[in-house]
Amino acid sequence: MLFPVYWMVNVSFTRDQDMRKTPPDWFPLHGTLEGYRAVLDQQLPYLGTSLVIGLGTVALTVALAAPAGFALAKLRPRGGGVMSFVLLVAQMIPGIIMAMGFYTIYLKLGMLQNIGGLIIADSTIAVPFAVLIFTAFMSGIPDELMQAARTDGAGTLRTFWSIVLPISRNAVVTVSLFAFLWAWSDFVFATTLDGGGAHEPITLGIYHYIGNNNQQWNAIMATAVIASLPATLI
Repeated sequence: MLFPVYWMVNVSFTRDQDMRKTPPDWFPLHGTLEGYRAVLDQQLPYLGTSLVIGLGTVALTVALAAPAGFALAKLRPRGGGVMSFVLLVAQMIPGIIMAMGFYTIYLKLGMLQNIGGLIIADSTIAVPFAVLIFTAFMSGIPDELMQAARTDGAGTLRTFWSIVLPISRNAVVTVSLFAFLWAWSDFVFATTLDGGGAHEPITLGIYHYIGNNNQQWNAIMATAVIASLPATLI
């Protein structure tokens, strides 16, 4: 499983003239930093855009999913079971179908090639999953805590903000992790809704290196290595 990762790092330091060497070098004996120089010269704006999209997706996902999970877990509204089933079904819809729908909507609203539009689109993948995670976690919070908060005069919003959300920090971390990773690695929404725009994410930045006559494999792999670091650290 880790061999492709190792080979990605190896090729990122390999010179162009050694790229098709037979047998290949298992280590970059004559290493070069040309690929990483290309990343610093050309790919930093794409990395910055991906970071903004990822963090924006995390913020929007948590802001929508945490109150929704609290409502389904503790307020128990009518139709809550149906809503949970709908959220489960929503995760089965292929991303390309949603991308086509978003394209039509954004075309009419003038939101194509827009970072905010990508954040909204990526959040639609994360929110159903996040609501289910929050609902499952918050269902395990003792009702006695809620009753104690009401006895002290706290309303529903105050109880959620001061009691339930701090206790649910592990769920917040889990949801944030998955939301960021989905947004960071997204290609379908990016190429459909933001292709050719002024602010493209790193997945499209890597794609620009790939062509019929392109031999910059060390630059491609160096970009992939740099793009993998935030996800690996998180």
